[in-house]
Amino acid sequence: MKKLLFAVVMVLLAVAPATSFAQKKKDRKALFSSWNNYEVATQKVGTDGTKFIKVWAFGKDVDQAVVQAKKNAVHACLFRGLPGNEVAMATPAICPDPATLTAHEAYFTDFFETAGEYLKYINMTTDGVPSGQDRMKIKGGYKVAIYVQVMYDNLRDKMEADGIVRKLSTGF
Repeated sequence: MKKLLFAVVMVLLAVAPATSFAQKKKDRKALFSSWNNYEVATQKVGTDGTKFIKVWAFGKDVDQAVVQAKKNAVHACLFRGLPGNEVAMATPAICPDPATLTAHEAYFTDFFETAGEYLKYINMTTDGVPSGQDRMKIKGGYKVAIYVQVMYDNLRDKMEADGIVRKLSTGF
């Protein structure tokens, strides 16, 4: 009897910590919709004023993930910057101040709405259904990667014209 009781207690002690670190559904949903939950990689040098990148996104289905990936590509150019690699140098964010997103929240909510103005700054994408390593089934949906060409200079000009960032010609 003591051995059985000891075995049950040991199993409970082993299982209890594992369940306490499990991600809750609400936390997972918040992470899916977070602007901090995407990956971006510079692929090659684009034509003048453009950046050619590979961007990952999450969605409940593949189509939703592709739409989110396009938003993430523009968001990366605006707020994160683009990482460098052996073929392209790192590109700084257009809006390097993290408070810009919250200070102009209404503007960016309209800008990033589905089929919103952000699409004007995406020149070319691999819109087809991603396959192979660019499409992964995960718990709660899909993780998808697409290649996107973002019109970086035009995006910067738009932010300057709308008063979101200072013009480069204003000096220091």
